[in-house]
Amino acid sequence: MDAIFQNFGGVALALLGGGLAAMLCCIGSARGTGLVGEAATGVLSEDPSLFSKCLLLQVVPGTQGLYGIVAWFFSLVQLGIFSGTFEPAAIDITLGLRYFVACLPIAFGGMFSAIYQGRVAAASINIVVKKPNDWFKGFILCIIVEFYAILSLLASFLMLLFFTK
Repeated sequence: MDAIFQNFGGVALALLGGGLAAMLCCIGSARGTGLVGEAATGVLSEDPSLFSKCLLLQVVPGTQGLYGIVAWFFSLVQLGIFSGTFEPAAIDITLGLRYFVACLPIAFGGMFSAIYQGRVAAASINIVVKKPNDWFKGFILCIIVEFYAILSLLASFLMLLFFTK
């Protein structure tokens, strides 16, 4: 049993890190886009012509899900799964833990920023209703939150690139 953990525990940790990055970011994006969708449905029932503005606000919190998928995919690339060089026995517990830790910034940064960005976007629906020509100001407020998701992705990307070999 101990030999199995030594041989495959590192792989399990590495795959868990990438999986968490994808899963938590997608959970955050689902929550964020859901918040905006809920706010937008009331507006659209009164004025369907505002659909495109509401849709753009709703799409923004969904980008973190993409960032999580990018981190997951890059972790698999770094593991060598797509190149045919993947050797499970070569990934010990320490290396697997490095992969796991490298995926944490985007996992949590992406999840929380998507939720908070969704809250900002949902609040920005009020601008769409009251001053439709100024809706882009709310969009800019959402993009400020996006910056931190990008920083989280950058942190994970650099860690996967430089600390997992």
